[in-house]
Amino acid sequence: MNIVVKINVFLSVVVFLLVQNLFGQTTGKIAGTVFDAVSGEALAGANVQVEGTALGASVALDGSFFIINVAPGTYTITIEMIGYKKFQIENLRVSVNRTAYVEANLEMAILEGEVIVVQADKIATKKDQTSSMRTISSKQMETLPVETVGAVVAMQAGVVNGHFRGGRSNEVTYMVDGLQVDESFSGEGKTVELEKESIEDLEVVTGTFNAEYGRAMSGVVNAVTKSGGNQFEGSVTVFSGTYLTQNTDKFIGLQNIDLLRNKDFTAALSGPIIRDKLTFFMNTRFQDRKNHLNGIQRFKVDDYSDYIDADPVLWHVENNGNNKFTPMNNALNFSFLGKLTYKLTDAIKTSLLYTRNDDQWNNYNHAFKYNPNGVPTTYRKTDMFSLQLSHSISTNAFYQVNLSRIDNTGSYYLFKNPLSKKYVHDGYLRGTEQIGFVTGGQIKDHNIRNSVDYNAKIDLTWQLNKVHSIKSGLLYTQHSIENSNTSIRNTFFGLPEESDFIINERGEVEFLNYTPYVPDNQSIYSDIYSVEPYEFSAYVQDKMEAEEIVINFGLRMDYFNPQTVYPTDRRNPDNNPQLSTTEYAKADEKIQISPRFGLAYQLGNKAVLRFSYGHFFQMPPMYALYQNNSFFLSPNDYETTMGNAQLKAQKTIQYEIGLWQELSDGFGLEVALFYRDIFDLLSTKVVTTYNQVEYGLFTNKDYGNTKGLEIKLDYSKNGLTAFLNYTLMYTRGNSDNPSQNYSRAGSNIDPVNRLIVMSWDQRHTLNATAGYYSGNWGATFTGYYNSGSPYTWAPISLNPLVNINLPPNNDYRPSRVSVDLNSYYKWRLYDDIALQLNLSIYNLLDGLNETWVYSSTGRANTIIPDEAAQNAHRKDFNDYFDQFKNPSQYESPRYVKIGLGLIF
Repeated sequence: MNIVVKINVFLSVVVFLLVQNLFGQTTGKIAGTVFDAVSGEALAGANVQVEGTALGASVALDGSFFIINVAPGTYTITIEMIGYKKFQIENLRVSVNRTAYVEANLEMAILEGEVIVVQADKIATKKDQTSSMRTISSKQMETLPVETVGAVVAMQAGVVNGHFRGGRSNEVTYMVDGLQVDESFSGEGKTVELEKESIEDLEVVTGTFNAEYGRAMSGVVNAVTKSGGNQFEGSVTVFSGTYLTQNTDKFIGLQNIDLLRNKDFTAALSGPIIRDKLTFFMNTRFQDRKNHLNGIQRFKVDDYSDYIDADPVLWHVENNGNNKFTPMNNALNFSFLGKLTYKLTDAIKTSLLYTRNDDQWNNYNHAFKYNPNGVPTTYRKTDMFSLQLSHSISTNAFYQVNLSRIDNTGSYYLFKNPLSKKYVHDGYLRGTEQIGFVTGGQIKDHNIRNSVDYNAKIDLTWQLNKVHSIKSGLLYTQHSIENSNTSIRNTFFGLPEESDFIINERGEVEFLNYTPYVPDNQSIYSDIYSVEPYEFSAYVQDKMEAEEIVINFGLRMDYFNPQTVYPTDRRNPDNNPQLSTTEYAKADEKIQISPRFGLAYQLGNKAVLRFSYGHFFQMPPMYALYQNNSFFLSPNDYETTMGNAQLKAQKTIQYEIGLWQELSDGFGLEVALFYRDIFDLLSTKVVTTYNQVEYGLFTNKDYGNTKGLEIKLDYSKNGLTAFLNYTLMYTRGNSDNPSQNYSRAGSNIDPVNRLIVMSWDQRHTLNATAGYYSGNWGATFTGYYNSGSPYTWAPISLNPLVNINLPPNNDYRPSRVSVDLNSYYKWRLYDDIALQLNLSIYNLLDGLNETWVYSSTGRANTIIPDEAAQNAHRKDFNDYFDQFKNPSQYESPRYVKIGLGLIF
């Protein structure tokens, strides 16, 4: 069956269902039964109402009811029947894509106005869970000692150092109100960063996910944004942070306490524009952070120093810096979210969302510790517009349409103008061999990439009856990518006069011949192209909810068209006429069909057993398809890596079995076992041309597998909350990253010929949180334990093991332990106006947790000294060991953050 026939058959099924039903990834459902408490008879006609909304239902003849299209939140459900006491269920939590269950047994009324009030059972929100997922509400996020949504995600069981269940870090999809916002070019992270104060519900799926989710193999993170209500609410908070550490020998420049080292401003406002019709929500945040890694401005970029001679008298040294501490991992971050929600009728609601991220930051580079102005800055700007329409056709069917445009620009440079006169001659970049640090010069990478994604999405649901909920949806995405990765070069490069210089009147070296230019695309120094691939997805899913069993079965189709060409003869990719004739053919379209299955079985009133299975596909990141789009080939071996538009989707097959058990009132336990096979992972193979030049070509040949255990404990009662997340994980594969084996070949190291542990194979990951909250104050402590992930131990040259081909990731780093605190105290100033003092302390114990280590010792800041190199070191302003005392090898030291806010 060819690709067109497959698409037509699948779409025929989807379109048939679309004309009847719809479901969106931003709402949930309430379902339940209503019976007479004595006779057990169904109370047909009883009225069920969701307080504070226009949502409700009438109980059917068999005693059942359902209410669909319910926004995430905590609700009170009221059930009334003439002659019976009013029945209220409080604190019923409705989450994205989930069903909250209600069982009501009504008693005959003796006196008019009698009310029975009960609290929602824990099992009400667990009964339909067929895979590992966690929904974190806005209230829960407020109490956690975390700064970002990413930190909330990192706390969940199954997430280890940014990897979901042992997959590579780019196997996760990120969504805002059901629309994907992935950074598709690199595959890492997301283009839209939301503040946790903007989110109503955060859904984190680490297990097998349903058919409505795609373009991911390991996990899903779906954030549902807040909407305004009929009351004005707002807050303005000012934060200040500083570092209080005893490890100032490791973290230079933190000896003196700077109370304004990091500044953080947040503001939020929401309310009605037209009561019951038009509401708004706005949130903004600005951060100015110097952070904890400093350099010293000893050298300027145009300083020239020569330490080659062993005699200090013959040294030429220029150090015109001011010798002040300079932040080297500083950042400026601005975010804004604005949302308008308009309720045309009780059945039709529309919303317009706009988000803005404008960020710039520096990454610490230890080699430039004494020349910090030579390191480029990373920039990111993202604008997202989203228009959403939700229409309830009837009480058992509704649809949701979502249109969006995401404009993301990522840049990395010293100066935006690549021909800026502020760039200096390459001759100033020197000093590392004798001093251990560069004593001038600049990193001259100049990268700008703009990606624009247009998305059109429709999701539908039809509650066929109390058992079957049919869901289906379509998604179309048009990508537009303009990429410019260049390295600024000197027009005099390679000419005899390139290094001509004079000694000026100040005794300083001045190079005479430097004119910057940007190389064209026929060069290893540039990769410039524009491409417009597009994607299409469709899914169908049936959620079958019976008395004690819930089954999710779905089917998904994903289509990708790279919209480019590829060379038919890989041994002559640049069509060298002296070798052969190469044609450039249109790259193939890609299509995948993914079955998904999940089952949850209720064991009594306190436990749910589940099983799930699925196939999950994800195209490799865009760079792997389009890199070196001009097919330029360097004459030198291992100097060129070429994209491959013929890459197919990577594939995961995953199995999971889990159990949720309510141990006591408010105390729950969840256990999950999982196994994953990961096929066709992105890798790089070596291709030899006809004239014996070896280059790299991205391909699908890597494999991995993971298995593990997840344990979750949660407790909540009388203001006390506690939860624990634990992950036991084993990951194996033949490559850590797409280029690992290619790099080994280029270094004349034997290939990895067996499965090895991955560099994120951390055996034990644990975090535990405990907090107490009253009306005016609260405090939360979170402790973290990480057993340590692998590194590649390499013996020194004198070790007899140096001649043995040791596999990568053959030893483990030290474990890490840390504790964080978040607390607040609130003063009520007037009715609905309060003043709140916040105190957060990160790394409360000020532990030195090692994040990466040296290969010879397995420890941070510790090496086995090489006697010859030690003797060759020039003792001018530092010693030999300074170059190995890299503070970025440790997590941040103790950080104290204080905030004062006005809440109304």
